Amino acid sequence: MKNEIGIALSIGSSFILPFAFSESAIDGVRIQFEKGFHDLKASMAKLARKLGSDPFLINFDFHYPASGLAGLCKAHGTSLLPPAGSKMSLFQPRHFLGSTLSYTVLLSIVLLASVMTGCSSFKVVMDSDLSIQAPEYPSMQVKSVKYGTSEVREDPNQKLSNSRSGAALVQGVTVLAETTLLDPVIRPVSFAKAYYGLVLKSVGGFLQRTAINRFKFPALESTPIPPVTNGPTMDLAKWERELDRIVESKSSTGKIRFLIDGNEYFPRLADAFNDAEDTIDIRTYIFDNDDVGLEFADILRTKSKETDVRVLVDGLGDLVATNLDSETMPVDTELPSSITNYLRYESKVRVRVQSNPWFTGDHVKTTIIDKKLAFVGGMNIGHEYKYDWHDMMMEVTGPVVKQLQYKFDKTWAKAGLLGDFAYFARSLRGYKRDPAKDGYPIRIMTTSIHNSEIYRAQIAAIRRSKNRIYIQNAYFSDDSILYELARARRRGVDVRVIVSSENDNGVMKLSNESTINTMLKNGIRVYSYPGMTHIKAALYDGWICLGSANFDKMSLQVNQEINLGTSHPETVQKLLDRVFMPDFAASKELYEPIPLRWTHRFAELIADEIL
Repeated sequence: MKNEIGIALSIGSSFILPFAFSESAIDGVRIQFEKGFHDLKASMAKLARKLGSDPFLINFDFHYPASGLAGLCKAHGTSLLPPAGSKMSLFQPRHFLGSTLSYTVLLSIVLLASVMTGCSSFKVVMDSDLSIQAPEYPSMQVKSVKYGTSEVREDPNQKLSNSRSGAALVQGVTVLAETTLLDPVIRPVSFAKAYYGLVLKSVGGFLQRTAINRFKFPALESTPIPPVTNGPTMDLAKWERELDRIVESKSSTGKIRFLIDGNEYFPRLADAFNDAEDTIDIRTYIFDNDDVGLEFADILRTKSKETDVRVLVDGLGDLVATNLDSETMPVDTELPSSITNYLRYESKVRVRVQSNPWFTGDHVKTTIIDKKLAFVGGMNIGHEYKYDWHDMMMEVTGPVVKQLQYKFDKTWAKAGLLGDFAYFARSLRGYKRDPAKDGYPIRIMTTSIHNSEIYRAQIAAIRRSKNRIYIQNAYFSDDSILYELARARRRGVDVRVIVSSENDNGVMKLSNESTINTMLKNGIRVYSYPGMTHIKAALYDGWICLGSANFDKMSLQVNQEINLGTSHPETVQKLLDRVFMPDFAASKELYEPIPLRWTHRFAELIADEIL
């Protein structure tokens, strides 16, 4: 006997294929809510009983609005989805693993509903249908008051803040559906690579951490810590040649200008948008649904009338943007339910939301203007980055921008309808390198699930440093880097680390405190920056490495990341003068270990295995 759970879906192109037909609004997603936490508990209990019995089917009953995906598929001569009225089984489990996967999918939907709608519950209907269709939203008016480039618009497809929980639920279900249903079909290589990469790196990382903490660190800590030697730096010319072997891509040329904090970056970004003549290409983890995100969305919507504007955001990052706000954002700010839908509305902005195969992500933050000017670093587009946090971006010019554009184009292609197939086609075309012009060597380094260039380069840089290592990062959990820093300190290297006194991630804050104690025990000087610092920068003798990557598992081994590296003396000195020396002075140096509880050990385990 097979039990059935029926779920009826009315699917628009933005729900299942948000990247394929960006001009189409969601034809529908209306979730039937039932208020009350008791309903949720009852539904989950009933679900658990259902899943605990015989094998079952999860049936999706497909219905397509005439103006939506069905018509678009017909016009394009393709049938990507089953005919209207047909049913598709997501799982047909015959064993424990299949039942567990099915349970995980349904439980994720229930939990997304409960968490993101403020204890409103998603009605799990057994042996019946769950109707989903589009709600009618009241209109809203939004005006850009900061940069003065947008118009007042009335938007019938958006709602004020009280609808954002529903939009977050829709986006959560979309991420889940795309990851489980669509990615294996149109991104089979990425899907398989993410799975096997995560498994191998998780197992390998566990074994490596065990060896470091059980054997290597105890042996190292039995040796005395010498005084700082202030010796000569490493041979930078030799180091750059070695990087040619460590990093797959050769260095290009260009110039870097540091933009420190939001008061320098965001006005410059607004000017660059307004001055753009041909193209604006944005690749960001989060385009936040807040006052700052809205300001820049208005600029882009207006600019799209005369300029090709492409915005590429991460699926999980977009989900976060929909649901969380900065505490310092003005309380009377009127916001749309979804910033990505708002960007598309009555504009020519093309938006693609990247999928998250096995919940990996794209953490890169690059913006490229007219294929000539790029911004690279750690800032998303949002309120925290402009007003609340200490952060940095780099304004980059020169031939190196062509490489950044090429990486954007490949990622944009993969986020589209043809997925991996479009990615490989764009990769084969390559790009034309510009001859070296004015500037100095700049090297692009990346992280992906199969290639950890940033990780390898920084491990090698730590091992070769002879004079000083300065690091600033808010998320520091990698045991291999921590061990290599301790080894460098025993060579007499001056090792200093700036961490955040506040953190937007509670688990990482606890894990950082365990890391701080290990650093202090091994003679590493630790500085606590007042407030939240989101800067991701490192100096190894005379070579700097900075960008979007944190010092944790996801940034160094799993997610998509982009850092830049250079040993240009003037640029290195500017980073010292504008970031490290002022931040050392502003921070409080720590001398005593932090008392640890069992929660710190648990957080460290989570940070090592998941974050």
